[in-house]
Amino acid sequence: MTAKPTKLPPNQHGARSAPSEFQGQAKPGDLTPALNVLLAGATLSADEAAAAFEAIMSGQAHDGEIGALLALLATHAPTADEILGAAGVMRSHVDAVRSSCDPSQIVDTAGTGGAPKTFNVSTAAAIIAAAAGATVAKHGNRSRTGRGSAEVLAQLGVNVDADRDTQARCLEQAGICFCFAIHHHPAAKYAMPVRLALGFPTIFNLLGPLTNPAGARRQLMGVYDRRFLKPIAQALVALGAVRAIVVHSDDGLDELSISAPTRLVHVSDGQLAEQTVDPRSLGLSPADRETVLAVDLEHATAMIRSVIEGTETGPPRDMALLNTAATLLVADKAASLEQGLQLAARAIDSGAAADTLGRLVELSNEEPPGGAGG
Repeated sequence: MTAKPTKLPPNQHGARSAPSEFQGQAKPGDLTPALNVLLAGATLSADEAAAAFEAIMSGQAHDGEIGALLALLATHAPTADEILGAAGVMRSHVDAVRSSCDPSQIVDTAGTGGAPKTFNVSTAAAIIAAAAGATVAKHGNRSRTGRGSAEVLAQLGVNVDADRDTQARCLEQAGICFCFAIHHHPAAKYAMPVRLALGFPTIFNLLGPLTNPAGARRQLMGVYDRRFLKPIAQALVALGAVRAIVVHSDDGLDELSISAPTRLVHVSDGQLAEQTVDPRSLGLSPADRETVLAVDLEHATAMIRSVIEGTETGPPRDMALLNTAATLLVADKAASLEQGLQLAARAIDSGAAADTLGRLVELSNEEPPGGAGG
């Protein structure tokens, strides 16, 4: 008996053709659809990015596919849709800090990292801004340099491993808390081995600052490459930011610089506005970038302490004042950068900044009522 020939599936022209030898069987967490889009030279829609990152953060995607996806995404500046889709998923998996503070009034100063390492300017700005009246949920992590926000705050006496209830009390009573990223993004663990194996930044470097555990809807966000300024700002609009400023300096910093002009993209009322700020126009004396770079953790800690306590009067203070001014602007505590500089200087010189740091240290180390919290 002669076997009947197998019917082949139609190809794109309607003819019958054999399936590709590379065509795998569809399975949960398959990133092939997203990979095919990127391999064709296109970019992902928000929905396509969301589907891919949901597969990653639910632990269904294979490490090989995760690496391929991250590498392909790194070949171009991510679009607002790609950032939006991925950030939306990461937000849905965050282990949140729930407080009585209105998220629409909470500010974060987390940046992407990946730029030359200063003395933790965004951390200093967070503390000074809180002393000046802003409500700040500082999101941060360890750094490969060994002197990230988590390391320097721990050196200053803050309990960076405080539970979520303690973080909420810090936010409510001190006006500032520290949200240690490793405790708030459990789903990110599925991509971590791949990220550590890759020798370049990935889209995850952009997603962390967009996923504040306390739900902050105001933000000063520095990026390590000017290509990211507008896509991040556009994504922030879609993510519901009340007000934000995305920055990158001409000397390569992911914060406002005192050694070169800084490019800013403002997000306000769903609109974008671009600005370039020269420190000299604000009455700040230009200084070499090296004057605000920390060589190690002890140096970084000493610099931030001296700024907050008011004993530092040179470039590190000016750098902190400038970034605090931008933080107060997005917090609607200052009407301009000029006024923000004045409020920031007053917060330091009055002792309020040092008091705020002391209060954060005290509250973060208190035993939670009724024992350990969540």
